[in-house]
Amino acid sequence: MLKRAFCLASGVVLLGASAIAQTPAEPQKVGLALSMQRAYASVKSNLTHAAEIMPESEYGFKVVPVPEVRTYGQWFGHQTDNQLGTCAALRGVPNPTQGGTNNEQKWTTKAEFVKALSDAFAFCDPAISSLTDENALQMVKQGQGETARGGLVSALLSHALETNGIVTLYLRAKGLAPAAPPGASSTPSLPAAPTARSG
Repeated sequence: MLKRAFCLASGVVLLGASAIAQTPAEPQKVGLALSMQRAYASVKSNLTHAAEIMPESEYGFKVVPVPEVRTYGQWFGHQTDNQLGTCAALRGVPNPTQGGTNNEQKWTTKAEFVKALSDAFAFCDPAISSLTDENALQMVKQGQGETARGGLVSALLSHALETNGIVTLYLRAKGLAPAAPPGASSTPSLPAAPTARSG
């Protein structure tokens, strides 16, 4: 129960800090495309920071010593593979890694993972910058079927945000701070965990 209360309190603090950081100075109408473009820019900045801040010696770190758990570096390889596949569909071009070894297993050094992530964002940038409220509803080929362009961007963002949350745990386990929200000098402090009462 205490753990659940702590998680809820932490979530409320982080959500509030995020909302404050993203509130524009003047009221404006933000459409679907601009909202997604802003979210993409934010997660791009956060993941790039996370890839750069972890020391090379910790790229093989796992939060738990279980074979099925990815290393810190493998999370960036996994994210890169997801971005390349999704953005290839968005752009209507072949996936640059299709048929090859996935980046999660291919790379082993920090420099390789950082470059792969940077290259994946460079590959995705045109697909995101060309998104409009109108073409977000257009159907694009994905595998054997079709899906709305905006749906693919939403899936891309969801995966990137999930990866960002996971690598943040790895950073925190090593005493490192994730990227601060825009306009903030540091990450918000969390309330102290409630202590169990005896008796």
